[in-house]
Amino acid sequence: MSNQTDSHSYTTGEIEHSSKRIASRTSDVGGIPVARALPTREQRMIGPWCFLDHAGPTLFKEGEAGMQVGAHPHTCLQTFTWMISGTVMHRDSIGSEQLIRPGQVNLMTAGHGISHTESSVFQTDADSKNSTDERSLHAAQLWIALPANKANIAPRFDHYPKLPVFNQDRVQITVLIGEYAGAKAPTLHFSPIVGLELLFTEQNSVRLKLLPTFEYGLFGFEGGFTVNGEAYAQDELAFICQNGSKALTVTAEEGARLLLIGGEPFAENVTIWWNFVGHSKEYIAAAQQDWHAQNERFGSAPLQEWLTKSIQAKRLDGPPVPW
Repeated sequence: MSNQTDSHSYTTGEIEHSSKRIASRTSDVGGIPVARALPTREQRMIGPWCFLDHAGPTLFKEGEAGMQVGAHPHTCLQTFTWMISGTVMHRDSIGSEQLIRPGQVNLMTAGHGISHTESSVFQTDADSKNSTDERSLHAAQLWIALPANKANIAPRFDHYPKLPVFNQDRVQITVLIGEYAGAKAPTLHFSPIVGLELLFTEQNSVRLKLLPTFEYGLFGFEGGFTVNGEAYAQDELAFICQNGSKALTVTAEEGARLLLIGGEPFAENVTIWWNFVGHSKEYIAAAQQDWHAQNERFGSAPLQEWLTKSIQAKRLDGPPVPW
């Protein structure tokens, strides 16, 4: 893995791209390997994307509960979950209860406040031919910052079981959010944005069309990739600066699975602390006080109690605000 401050320039199609290499911070969370690529000191956001966690891949043993994330709050953001393998149950304080399976997106818009839990769900049918896959977990969770004029909208939850999938240069592309090459995802968003999964079914190169007003990030879920001769490893993030470029050529080995995220640079101030996003420190401090007080901002008392009892994990209070 390269140093997080490594940066360079490269040229594709006679257009110079300014890029920055960001190595993820890795940790073990309850036996699940997690690589965090955003935010870092070197790069806080890419467009409206302000958080990127890559969880797994991991395989749970018989008798293990799998992922169990206790009730916790969010504000002023959208949580965006993309499942690669395994099954997870989402429950939240507006009463949503939704399984997410591979190839699907869960999108929770926090607005002025929401709380939720996440837990692994395993196949109980002893005859299932997919029992190994069912006990696995491989996913990405990202956060999308809401613009100030949408920061306090009512919370909502959306599930997207079907997304546009097509092949370009023999690379399978799934449009997760936004629009690419005429294919538009139904995923709700409030800022100019794009998210693509790239699956290389063979060693190959693909020339991706870029919007000149966007900045981009390219991340390796499975396997590494090369951008114009510069190699990146799995769990490394290549940040592509906004500079009017219209194309980017990416090369990867067979089986590589990559994520491209992008959007117009976010002009507004964004503060992130624990699970809160806000447009001021005062806003976040007030949100944490409301969470500790079990204020109905994060769900009615019956719904908060339902969330706490529905999972084998304690309610999360979070660290004290440092200001």
